[in-house]
Amino acid sequence: MTEKENNSSSVLDAFDLNGRIAVITGGGGLLGQKHAEAILECGGIPVLLDIDEDRVKDIATSLENKFGHQCLGLCIDVTQPDQIEGSCKDLLDQFGRIDILINNATNNPTLEDIDNKDFLRLEKFPLDLWNADLAVGLTGAFLCSRTFGIVMARAGKGVILNVSSDLGIIGPDQRLYKQRGVKDEDQPVKPVTYSVVKSGLIGLTRYLATYWADKGVRANAIAPGGVYTDQEEDFVKQLSGLIPLGRMASPNEYKAAVAFMISDASSYMTGSILPIDGGRTCW
Repeated sequence: MTEKENNSSSVLDAFDLNGRIAVITGGGGLLGQKHAEAILECGGIPVLLDIDEDRVKDIATSLENKFGHQCLGLCIDVTQPDQIEGSCKDLLDQFGRIDILINNATNNPTLEDIDNKDFLRLEKFPLDLWNADLAVGLTGAFLCSRTFGIVMARAGKGVILNVSSDLGIIGPDQRLYKQRGVKDEDQPVKPVTYSVVKSGLIGLTRYLATYWADKGVRANAIAPGGVYTDQEEDFVKQLSGLIPLGRMASPNEYKAAVAFMISDASSYMTGSILPIDGGRTCW
């Protein structure tokens, strides 16, 4: 696209995703659903990949009914190359193209989901959990980027968006998770794998951005902050105190940024890391 052609199109036209196929890993999660909504609102066709078959199909059906546009839900384990390659082939057979990949899948259980919280501490962190978390969040992103990215590179265009975190830029403040009356060595913490995965995605983003730049494939990352989902009042208050805007994000506040990053509106951006964290990483 020449500078003249770029200047002649309207801003709203640049956000148009009509007919574009957008693959979203971890599509059954909260943010995965919101990414899909952003794509549907811009006219694209989201394909949700998730290991939970019933959940991802139900979500896809619900979104399709809500927006009146096609939305697919596929059961895929992003740690398995053969399953990724199979889904890629199926999508090419059905649509003939793949335009967008959002690497969103991650293992991130809340502290409420874990019975034995003390094993999350670095001193006790199990190797099998380390391997499992990296397999989903980082290796899965590599495998999907490789498989779907090759298709985009052959087509001469495409976008890869990695979902990192503010904790991919800064370290977690473990004081947020401290509990009264619990010995220091038993205090719950944000696990080491979360920071490693989210930091790794930033490195992957920059590698992909330079690797396929001559093939018309752009790669960027967003680094969102925490989303408010009825967490405990003390936690929310403490975290909000670390954020210049004084609050956590609402579930819908990342949608416009995602639409920007995967559309032609960001056509001159690649290798960029976009913090959307209420200013937390400024302090």
